Amino acid sequence: MKDIVLSGIRPTGNLHLGNYYGAVRSFVKMQNEMNCYFFIADWHSLTTHPTPENIQQSARTILAEYLACGLDPDKATIYIQSDVPETIELYLYFNMNTYIGELGRVTTFKEKARQQPDNVNAGLFTYPTLMAADILQHRAKWVPVGKDQEQNMEMARKCARRFNNIYKTEFFPEPQNFYFGGEAVKVPGLDGSGKMGKSDGNCIYLYEDEKVVRKKVMRAVTDNGPQAPNSEKPEVIQNLFTLMHIVSDEETYKYFDEKWNDCTLRYGDMKKQLAEDMVRTLNPIRERIEEYKGNTELLDRIARQGAEKARESASTTLREVRKIIGFKVY
Repeated sequence: MKDIVLSGIRPTGNLHLGNYYGAVRSFVKMQNEMNCYFFIADWHSLTTHPTPENIQQSARTILAEYLACGLDPDKATIYIQSDVPETIELYLYFNMNTYIGELGRVTTFKEKARQQPDNVNAGLFTYPTLMAADILQHRAKWVPVGKDQEQNMEMARKCARRFNNIYKTEFFPEPQNFYFGGEAVKVPGLDGSGKMGKSDGNCIYLYEDEKVVRKKVMRAVTDNGPQAPNSEKPEVIQNLFTLMHIVSDEETYKYFDEKWNDCTLRYGDMKKQLAEDMVRTLNPIRERIEEYKGNTELLDRIARQGAEKARESASTTLREVRKIIGFKVY
């Protein structure tokens, strides 16, 4: 059997260029090589957005974007988290074996608690055990994660080890972090920061039309220009070149790099070219997103298909867990 891989994304916003080049392109390749589960984490989103406006529509939007990027429901299991109720029972069992002190030391919990002091809820506190249930219900071996999730992954491994130790079994594997290496690209933000992210408002979203993309790129942060030939690029400018390296051809990149080195670079010209190359790159994806979004019957059918496959996997695991603990098996 191929190695099982699991990854999820919250339906609290749209996919952006960073998501696409940072992970989703790699997912498209992985689905041909591994047994992949990709889910839309609508339960997780309640930890920060307890009253979502239209969570079902948001989930459909992410599903449409996944499909437009190349994920194939016939190759990978693509599902919505809340369509798999078995997850919650496993979440309960892990909560019973996880200590308050451990959860309180998780860095992401501390950060979120500072960001939302009026909404430090139990779901936020036990986020790592729900994440562990997402992963271990499929007995996944690999989980693609960023550095901000490494501590949560260690908690997932701890849940697996503790269950195995308490019940004297080797049932759960310890899931490992999967790093894309050279396949994934760290996409910088348009504000000159090191990473494109929804919360920073520095994104180019996959669904955005040409006018919006051009406007955003032309407003990207720059400096006063090169001051000496062949000088090192400051981070804010290197970020612009990184974006060009991602979406433009090699000759275009070299042309503007030479302009930097001989101090004749005009940022306006570079941004115009970058904007056009982004439009060319994103237009096919945006058109596919619109096509999928307009076919809710297809999206619902794909979601049901994914839920059936995910529930089959999760139910198999849960039956064994109930048997191991000593509960009645249905």
